[in-house]
Amino acid sequence: MQVRQRVWHRPVGTVGSVLLAASLALAGCGAGGSADAKSEDEGGRNATVAAQGGAVGDPASRPGDTGPHKSHVKPSLSQAPQVIRTAELTLVVPDVAQALAAARAAVHEAYGYVGDETTNRDAHGRVVSHVVLRVPEVKYDSVLARLSGVGKVVSRKAKVQDVTDQVVDAESRIATQRSSVTRVRALMDGAGKLSDIVALEGELSRRQADLDALLAQQASLKDRIGLATITMGLTAPLPDQEADGGGPGVLDAVGGGWHAFVTAMRWLLMALGAAAPFAGGAVAAYMVWRVVVRARRAVRGTAAGPD
Repeated sequence: MQVRQRVWHRPVGTVGSVLLAASLALAGCGAGGSADAKSEDEGGRNATVAAQGGAVGDPASRPGDTGPHKSHVKPSLSQAPQVIRTAELTLVVPDVAQALAAARAAVHEAYGYVGDETTNRDAHGRVVSHVVLRVPEVKYDSVLARLSGVGKVVSRKAKVQDVTDQVVDAESRIATQRSSVTRVRALMDGAGKLSDIVALEGELSRRQADLDALLAQQASLKDRIGLATITMGLTAPLPDQEADGGGPGVLDAVGGGWHAFVTAMRWLLMALGAAAPFAGGAVAAYMVWRVVVRARRAVRGTAAGPD
């Protein structure tokens, strides 16, 4: 009896497997036929949605959205902080050209480069130079210390900006935008109407432009993170500056005396101007008095003549 049951159950299991496979095959054929029947209608709907700024089944740009969803991904604890280092350094050096040569040498040894450079003369006739230096972030501290020893430090300002969140956000946006571009291209491959293709091409151009802008932003962040920026100002000392630490010189004394003289003359002229009306009245009174006195003397001389 046990042998008969074993022999009987084997054909039943085989028949069940065959029927299950056949049903799956029929379901797949039915789904393929229904998909073919609906492909034309879906292509029209996809083109309409794409012309409105999105694609069907695209979670990156659903109707009513203005662009890809922001993925607020927090940086992991193991990720190193991404910082941008900048510094501003002002020095007084005996020779500006020599100090510039020393700064270039320090930057080149650190595998950096010299950016913008401007050299001119100020109102006192001193040579003033401004130069922008880019050095790798790992060499930032050593190069800054070396540049500080080129001359006398007048001012020094260093700044560190943490941009870890911006870097993570840019990477997330780029990944989302790339997926969106890939989906639009897949829709273009399946589009059959010319109007659908034109609409999808416009949508693809817009999304590709957004992706390029994000890539440019990411490249700028990487450049500022990898290379620190040092803005260096070099100024020559005053021509009349003495060696006792920058005290007043001979020309400063002459200039101060001239300023005092001009100030005294200005006050004197103002006093003379204020006294001019009184002086004019006094001169007029004196002239009248002299005329009257002369007339009296003449009358007296005439009266005393006959006596």
